Amino acid sequence: MAPSSPTAGVVSFEEARHIVEEHARLVSPGEPETSDLLSSMGRVVAETIPADRDSPPFARAARDGYAVRAADVAQVPARLEMIGEIKAGEVPDTLGVKAGQAAAIMTGAPLPAGADAVVMVEYTAQSGTAVEIQRSVKAGENFVPRGSEAGAGQVLLERGTRLDHAGIALAASAGKAQIEVFRKPRVAVLATGDEIVEIDQRPGPAQIRNSNTYSLAAQVQRAGGEPALLPIAPDETRRLRELIEEGLKFDLLLLAGGVSMGKYDLVEQVLSELHAEIYFTGAQIQPGKPIVFGRCAPGRAGMPAPNKYFFGLPGNPVSTMVTFELFVQAMIAALAGARPEALIFPRARLKSDVRTKTGLKRFLPAMLSGEYENAEVELARWQGSGDIAALTAANCWLVVPPDREMIAAGEWVSVMMR
Repeated sequence: MAPSSPTAGVVSFEEARHIVEEHARLVSPGEPETSDLLSSMGRVVAETIPADRDSPPFARAARDGYAVRAADVAQVPARLEMIGEIKAGEVPDTLGVKAGQAAAIMTGAPLPAGADAVVMVEYTAQSGTAVEIQRSVKAGENFVPRGSEAGAGQVLLERGTRLDHAGIALAASAGKAQIEVFRKPRVAVLATGDEIVEIDQRPGPAQIRNSNTYSLAAQVQRAGGEPALLPIAPDETRRLRELIEEGLKFDLLLLAGGVSMGKYDLVEQVLSELHAEIYFTGAQIQPGKPIVFGRCAPGRAGMPAPNKYFFGLPGNPVSTMVTFELFVQAMIAALAGARPEALIFPRARLKSDVRTKTGLKRFLPAMLSGEYENAEVELARWQGSGDIAALTAANCWLVVPPDREMIAAGEWVSVMMR
């Protein structure tokens, strides 16, 4: 699908998300690099990893018990001759189960020749060299056939897979002590505004410390990128332009603040001077409505190929954090080489009534609680999109549709995990 043309307007949440996804499909990840397997946790695989042999490489017992011929235990109880024991890691080359015989076997051990089932030890009673089978089994029961998980040469991990603990295990099973992964995207983070000071400075009466740069940098790291923290940009076009041009040298630029409609919100003005393509200047969400998404194309602003994308995020900290998760994370994943993934909102029961205004899709700090299948969610106490302290007490966002003014306790609602 071709990406949307510049709209330079406020769009719905769904449209904004789809625009970002369309452009994320166009970006190219960084060059591959070799990494030790364990250091690759969270990275994106840059190669296709096949099984180097059948998995399992032999018929593998799934239970402790006795390897038998199913026909011998069709009628129970059945008394069989016990001919030996097979431990995990042993190869029973000389041991074969014939009619009327059984072999003790441990979980993970190879099934001996002649056997076609395993009877769990709980349903047996051994006496000397004989074993009584008290429950019948069918052929194929309680063992895993050779190659049933993966045949030799079958792809275990596709290029573009983000490695989690299961992916690490698969790569290890294929003997990959080292693995090719994509370079982490470098993401410039630029906070703007005269009211912002560095965190090691004492703020003036009308100033605040620069928390946005650090929260965004932490989110970038968690999303699989490498943050680059730029100096704070003042409300002055020349220096702001210099810093934006510096940020556009990275794989992605995140600007925090300066994207609203105030007299000193200069980001969009500078981006216009740089002939940037703007795909939307807001999304119908709360918090985070004044989010901007666009790119500087080759030849514009002195930029070399390829296109450099940027997000202008609202300056209020909660708005910054939620818009990152809704939009920015998808672009960083694509730049890291990951395959596109849909944004999914799980469901939970609302613990207490929620009243709000219609017109915007709302992502409100909330607490998911309960146990097992009995998940409940309720709003966190917060004082608006500048209330960072309230967000630390929340573990999810409650997603409120734009047409709902009141949602009653007990209703199923959507959440987005933090």
